[in-house]
Amino acid sequence: MLALERQKRILELLNIEGVVTVSKLSAELGVTEETVRRDLEKLESKEMLRRTHGGALPMDEGSYEFSLEKRKALNVESKQALARTAIQYIATGDTIFLDASTTTFYMAKELKTMKNITVITNSIRVINELSGVEGVKVIAVGGIVSNNQSLVGAMTENYITENYFADKMFFSSRGIGENLAILEGNEQECFIKQSMLKNSKLHYYLCDKSKIGRVGYMRLTTLDNIQYLITDGDIEGNLKQTLDELNVKIITA
Repeated sequence: MLALERQKRILELLNIEGVVTVSKLSAELGVTEETVRRDLEKLESKEMLRRTHGGALPMDEGSYEFSLEKRKALNVESKQALARTAIQYIATGDTIFLDASTTTFYMAKELKTMKNITVITNSIRVINELSGVEGVKVIAVGGIVSNNQSLVGAMTENYITENYFADKMFFSSRGIGENLAILEGNEQECFIKQSMLKNSKLHYYLCDKSKIGRVGYMRLTTLDNIQYLITDGDIEGNLKQTLDELNVKIITA
């Protein structure tokens, strides 16, 4: 198979599957992994895909980990609606994890009226938003400050795993993919969220309509590991059936 034919097939598979890996492409195309990597490099130079560790993603806005400032400007009304809905599931005395997503930043704004709650987070923006708010105890986990104003790294993961437990976790991600997967596009944030999931009893996944079906390249967790899906989108078809079978409560903002 000629290089142009291989590259065309790679783009076809990427369009169908949303993500491709070097190992699978090697088997599919009958060439070495090194040849696949050269093809991916060539396609990326033409801005036809985006290479990742071990594979590639489509060249569209959903493939990138946007800066915090850009993510803040996306789907603001949806995120605010999710935030207002989410805080209805927080009770006096609760200890909660908030991840470093922009959606939970809007939750922090809504939490200012609540009393006697504890918030554990790696989000510097959430920390700043709730610092000094009467009735809200804020615990900041340690770590390295990332470009997206969050605390990340092995220190952060261990700090959570070894020291903190919560009644509830509220989190967002890149989107919902196939095979029950909740997907993430930032490795460091993914590991932090996984630590929070392990050390919390109830999991609330905040997913605005733009993220349903969106591709990420890391599996954060699976739908059977959440109890609540808070969304402003229409959940129907196979996804609705799957959530019903898993007894995941769908909450519409």
